[in-house]
Amino acid sequence: MNKHILNRAIQDFIDSNIDKDTAKLLFHKPFFSEVSNKEIVEQIEAKKKCRIKLPNWFISKDIYYPNKLSIEQTSSETTAEYKSNLIQGNTLIDLTGGFGVDSYYFSKRFNKVIHCEMDSELSKIASSNFGALKIDNITTMDSDGLDVLKESKRRYDWIYVDPSRRHEAKGKVFFLKDCTPNVPHHLDDLFEYSSNIMVKTSPLLDIKSGIKELHSVKSIQIVSTNNELKELLWILQKDYSGPIEVKTVNILKKTTEEFVFNLDDETHAKACYSMAKTFLYVPNSTIFKSGAFKLISQKYDISKLHSNTHLYTSDRLMDFPGRRFKIDKKLPYNKKLLKKEFLNYKVNVSTRNFPDSVELIKKKLNLKDGGTIYLFFTTNVTEHKEVLVCSRV
Repeated sequence: MNKHILNRAIQDFIDSNIDKDTAKLLFHKPFFSEVSNKEIVEQIEAKKKCRIKLPNWFISKDIYYPNKLSIEQTSSETTAEYKSNLIQGNTLIDLTGGFGVDSYYFSKRFNKVIHCEMDSELSKIASSNFGALKIDNITTMDSDGLDVLKESKRRYDWIYVDPSRRHEAKGKVFFLKDCTPNVPHHLDDLFEYSSNIMVKTSPLLDIKSGIKELHSVKSIQIVSTNNELKELLWILQKDYSGPIEVKTVNILKKTTEEFVFNLDDETHAKACYSMAKTFLYVPNSTIFKSGAFKLISQKYDISKLHSNTHLYTSDRLMDFPGRRFKIDKKLPYNKKLLKKEFLNYKVNVSTRNFPDSVELIKKKLNLKDGGTIYLFFTTNVTEHKEVLVCSRV
């Protein structure tokens, strides 16, 4: 960590060149004697990634940025704030602290937070930034979080862990047992130091696989921002063996879509089916991840178009955790008819339970992207291929 980067003149230079061509800056003659052009460019590129993801860091003075990969791997402020509001207490230990965004938000809910990070450079950066952000209840430890836990010989109200999904031999991995630390292997030991554990995992982790690998799972939170899956949060409570609550959360600019159920509810739910009616509903990404396809039909009193078509319909417009459309027309899947119908129109194409991909359909029918017309190519309850011509509600 080159502390000269935090000199005011260099910070001002970074800010004034935040949107400049970094290649030109890199190969320019040296701008400063204490800091190389390469270091300046690395700061600019990392900071640019924080403009949307970490706006408070971006606008704050004296923030030191790590490499771009660390920024890419860290939680966004939106998801970090969300998870921090799920728990509170006196003490929390973050076993995999990284850049420190999660620890920062946990510090607002806990009296004391221990931030552990094996990468000494990243640990120093996080410590420096906590000071710049005027946070004084986080202690940074330049060590393996598991070692800190064992050496501290104390209990915490909560343990938080975000295991790394990069394996030295296997590359990017998706099973918890292949992550670092191996949470399933250490879980019983972790419960010796706290009765409450939060585990953050990739949204690509299969929920059934996660349940098999872990135990004492009390709830699972599936979190998206603007309909893009971001993370799974596993809330574990020592010796818990009751029903597992699943909460889907899609955080939008002006509202948040939520759907809560017990894991076993989907097994016992009964969906109803029908041909397309007046309105069409497309579940958000968190619903798709949860697999609660029958339960959505039952809870919202809307019909599925087919057992394998996760689109829903009704004659009355309903509130719904996802996108809503007015069905303007229903057409059979006929290449000649469709080419004539949408000649010179721009359309938005989606498929659900349909043999052809979006790209293949656009190529076959010579369709152009854009506009306000939405075409859903799907299979209906009578097993016929159908095109629903829709407009957004």
